[in-house]
Amino acid sequence: MELIIGGAYQGKREYAKRRFSVEEGRIFTCREDGEIDFSSRCIDRIEEFTLWCVRNDADPAELFRAHRDQWRGSVLICTDIFCGVVPLEAEARAWREATARLCAYLSGEAAGVTRMFCGLAQKLK
Repeated sequence: MELIIGGAYQGKREYAKRRFSVEEGRIFTCREDGEIDFSSRCIDRIEEFTLWCVRNDADPAELFRAHRDQWRGSVLICTDIFCGVVPLEAEARAWREATARLCAYLSGEAAGVTRMFCGLAQKLK
């Protein structure tokens, strides 16, 4: 599994398509409704899945652990919402923490971790 993180609009999705030969039709984009296809070749916007988890009292890292065999060969993309100013709202803080914990788990499982910044790929692992 490869994990790609970075701020909004930094080129994460395009990098995944180019670097790992992922076709647009094979990218699952998470939404706030909690739907996720763990077996997709590429899963984008994981932070939206964590927001659903926070709102539904679920642990996103546990859900990923439970489906590990399905996403082991995937490319996972997450927008970095866990840096910068700490939000005032409790839900936003919980979302930020859940996303950070999930990314910490995923980075430990990943063969490679890349951070995208201004369209540039920085290899972290």
